[in-house]
Amino acid sequence: MRAERLTPSTASAFPAETQSPVACFSIQADADPSVMPRVLELFAKRGMIPLRWHADLGGRRRDELTIDLQVDGVDRSKAEQIANAIRQMVAVVNVLTSEKSYA
Repeated sequence: MRAERLTPSTASAFPAETQSPVACFSIQADADPSVMPRVLELFAKRGMIPLRWHADLGGRRRDELTIDLQVDGVDRSKAEQIANAIRQMVAVVNVLTSEKSYA
């Protein structure tokens, strides 16, 4: 069985009501190898796979980690619960959330 991929043209063919909002998270943390698997584990425990995951190592001494990720099907209250759990992690400095929806 072959899986079909949604392209921008086919995705727009679906009504807006069927497209769920996308929760976006931007996480700033100290550069620690354990941060990424601990963040990913929060989503995995909930049966979620991020649509997008991007991590950058930055700072003058390469001591700052920034993770940007997006997950669909997460309502605002659940996104805040997840963000609060991430904020409690050792090495996490800041967590920002936003929501992307389709018009």
